[in-house]
Amino acid sequence: MPDSTNIKQARVLIVEDHPMFREHLIQLITRDLGVTVCGEADNIRDAMALLEKEKPDIAIVDLTLRGGSSGLELLKDIKALGLDVQVLVLSMHDEDLYAERALRAGARGYITKNEASSEVIKAIRCVLGGEIYASQRVTARLLQRMSQKRTPSTLAGVDTLADRELEVFQMLGRGKSTKEIAQVLNLGESTVETYRARIKEKLQLRSAAELYLRAGQWVRDHGA
Repeated sequence: MPDSTNIKQARVLIVEDHPMFREHLIQLITRDLGVTVCGEADNIRDAMALLEKEKPDIAIVDLTLRGGSSGLELLKDIKALGLDVQVLVLSMHDEDLYAERALRAGARGYITKNEASSEVIKAIRCVLGGEIYASQRVTARLLQRMSQKRTPSTLAGVDTLADRELEVFQMLGRGKSTKEIAQVLNLGESTVETYRARIKEKLQLRSAAELYLRAGQWVRDHGA
C-alpha cells in the first residue's frame, strides 16, 4: 500500500457493471490522481480473479453487479479470504440503508454516485491513506447506533432485514420469481422460500401479494 504522500503508486481495480460509468471513473482517477487502473470487472467471479492476480491497493466497487449479484457478497468474499485490498463502495444506493452494511462487510468507505467528482477523489485519497470514509450523515448515524442498544423495538422496516434477505426483497421488487432469484443467487428454491418467509415475518406482511407490493414500492422509492 503506497503511503498518503505517494498515491500515484497505487493500483486500482474497478468493479462496476455499467461500461460508461467505468470509463468515466477511470478517466477521472487517472487524471486527478495519476494512479494505475490494473483491471476492470462487472461481476464477482471476474473481480475475484483480478484481485488475486493483480493485487490492487484499492478496489472501487458498485453494489449492483452484472447478473444481479451483490457487491456486498464480494466484500464478504474478500474479507473471508483475507485479501490485502482496501475497498471503497461507490454506488447509487441509499447510504442510509447500505453504508453501514457495506462497512460491516469490510469496506473502508461508502460514497454515492450523485456526489461531486471532487468528493469521489477525496474518498479515494482517504481510503488509500488508511482512513475510513463516510459522509457526515452516515458517521452521525453510526455513532448514534453505537450509543444505544439495538433492540427489536428500536429497529424498523427494511432496516431489520439481513443482507441476503435484503437482496431477495430487492429482487422481488423487480418482479423476479423464486426460481429466478434462486438461479441468480445460486441458492435452492427452498432456501429462497425461507428468506421470503423471514421477510414477511419481519415486515409483518400477511401474504405473497403484500410482499410483492411492498417490495415493488421500495424498489421504486429507492431506485434499486
